[in-house]
Amino acid sequence: MSAHPTLAHLARLAELPSQDPAFYAHAYNNRALVPDHPEHMARWAADSALVRARVTFREGLGYGDPSSPQAESETLDYFPAVTSIDFARPPLLVFIHGGYFRSLDKSDHSFVATQLPRKGVSVAVVNYSLCPAVSVETIVRQVLQSVAWLYRQADLLGHDRDRIYIAGHSVGGHLVAMLMAALWPQLGDDLPADLIKGGVSISGLYDLEPLRRAAFLQTDLKLSEADVARLSPAYLKPATNAPFITAVGEIESSEFHRQNALIRAAWPDNVREDVPLPGRHHFNAMDDLAREGTPLLRAILAMVGAV
Repeated sequence: MSAHPTLAHLARLAELPSQDPAFYAHAYNNRALVPDHPEHMARWAADSALVRARVTFREGLGYGDPSSPQAESETLDYFPAVTSIDFARPPLLVFIHGGYFRSLDKSDHSFVATQLPRKGVSVAVVNYSLCPAVSVETIVRQVLQSVAWLYRQADLLGHDRDRIYIAGHSVGGHLVAMLMAALWPQLGDDLPADLIKGGVSISGLYDLEPLRRAAFLQTDLKLSEADVARLSPAYLKPATNAPFITAVGEIESSEFHRQNALIRAAWPDNVREDVPLPGRHHFNAMDDLAREGTPLLRAILAMVGAV
């Protein structure tokens, strides 16, 4: 368990480093910072297609109200564990993709299920609607709904509802933290307060104010000051002391490192490990999820008890 930070330390981390919107437009524009990002995103798609071609999985399961205007995007893909680590039902890892709330799709991220099902862990990859068609708050509600649905459908799908873990990349990491701060019994009488047993955030974002100041993002996100206050997990309390693992690429921008330090200081009773990602930028920070024996994969397997 980490030592509790001082309020002064938290305040320093929370203080925005610049008042110049151009600073945030640069620091958060990962595509500009990584000129060969199309190659990495094409690899995500190709590796994901290979996973879907090689395994039996359930595609496009609807977790929302079928009559909802967003029903088409309220879906997930489910990759069941193919080996068993014991005689119990397998744990479930729910993965939430990034894309600044406005791009990408679950089909780009099936590669997350490359190793985990072989290690006895079922994987669900969640879709959600995208800005500007919906608000960031709507996306948060959709992801909450998806995990509640997976809890309720555990018997049908075959995983252990008492071993649900979550992971995400970039704003997916933001959504992971929001799920860990969720008061689940307020969302449903059947939902336990400790529904989430642990979370992993890779290159996560925990204070949305810089996104509000980056014009190229704010055009679609349309965040208000009230949205930032309500939807920034660095300023919320985690619901339980469930373990929280962080990671950020060594060569990502200073802002991603500041965001990482901020949540680690704000949630000292939850943070268990900060996994180093040497030589990694924003688009290859997730590579080790799909590779045998990497520190990131080992940390996830240890968290879910699949070692």
